[in-house]
Amino acid sequence: MRVRSWLLGIALLVTAASAVEAQAPVKIGMITTLSGPAGYIGAEIRDGFMLAVDIEGGKLGGVPVQVIVEDDGFKPGQGKQIADKFLKSDKIKLITGIVFSNIAGATVPDVLDAGAIYVSPNAAPSNFAGKDCNKNYYVVSWQNDALHESAGQNATNLGYKKAFILAPNYQAGKDALAGFKRYFKGEVVGEVYTRLDQTDYAPEMAQIRAAHPDVVFQFHPGGLGISFMRQYQQAGLLGTIPMVVAAPSMDTTILKAIGDAAIGVNVSAHWNADFDNEANQKFMTAWRSKFGADRLPTFYASQGYDTALAIGAALKGVHGDLGSTDAFRAAMLKADFHSVRGAFKFGNNQHPIQDWYALRVEKGSGGKPVLKTIGKIMSNHGDAYAKECKL
Repeated sequence: MRVRSWLLGIALLVTAASAVEAQAPVKIGMITTLSGPAGYIGAEIRDGFMLAVDIEGGKLGGVPVQVIVEDDGFKPGQGKQIADKFLKSDKIKLITGIVFSNIAGATVPDVLDAGAIYVSPNAAPSNFAGKDCNKNYYVVSWQNDALHESAGQNATNLGYKKAFILAPNYQAGKDALAGFKRYFKGEVVGEVYTRLDQTDYAPEMAQIRAAHPDVVFQFHPGGLGISFMRQYQQAGLLGTIPMVVAAPSMDTTILKAIGDAAIGVNVSAHWNADFDNEANQKFMTAWRSKFGADRLPTFYASQGYDTALAIGAALKGVHGDLGSTDAFRAAMLKADFHSVRGAFKFGNNQHPIQDWYALRVEKGSGGKPVLKTIGKIMSNHGDAYAKECKL
């Protein structure tokens, strides 16, 4: 009888182990921008996210995952349609990937209204951080304003007194200028909103020259940033009026396109490739192994990677079961992962509290311009809207 019981116990253990092994993968829907001038941003987020999945052999937090990636084409309506498909046809309960705040504004409310979970690797408009915060909405990147608050503080630390500021006329652009002004202690001598589809910045260059600022702050991500920086250089302004920007206006892709002309530009960021913490060293080693030494990751890739780690920690906490969003939330908010940026935790509005650093474009050892970390700007910095969130 004892032998029989023992054999039965072994059989049950084998059956249980087989069930775990055969666990259906958790579907993760990724809506991101993969086409157009900003397409590289979504590709970086996707590649950083998938690198974390690859490192775990197709899992996150030990849980098998299936990542379904769709291109929103930089169109809010298209993002909304993809979300509808994910929710209704694919029965996906966990969504991520959106790059731009206008696409998030059109898409995220539908995700949340359906009772699904959204984890942002980039876009983080102010309304979702404050009064419209939601228990199923998380941001791993930053809050839009906080990103540019770091640039405002950096400009102040550098001693600039008169700033001309520019950004595209959409939610993230408005958050950018609001954030910069919140921490810049000098005078704003010019404030301009550009078009989100703009390619010719000649009128803005004339306005900058006429205003005689001692610094320019501009937020133009992706292809917009490449166009703006090239025209700023061609107008002869880059050598005469210094520029202080946040990371989206001088990532490694923009830097490669601009080259030596960007040397001396001051940048603020929450991450840089030269961070020497263990998590970042692991990320950089894995990235170089997969993509080669010539393709440096942007901070977008680091955010995609961190987003995957954060989701993995939450999936581990709920054993891959998304049946209870409350249980997922309890696991997610522990932030039980090692971020490539170093210190990381969620604030009460489920946005990051993190450190911000001053970077500068300098000549690297190989002769090419690189982003070098100079020092810290802010420690444990959250955002201005958390107090409005009543979660």
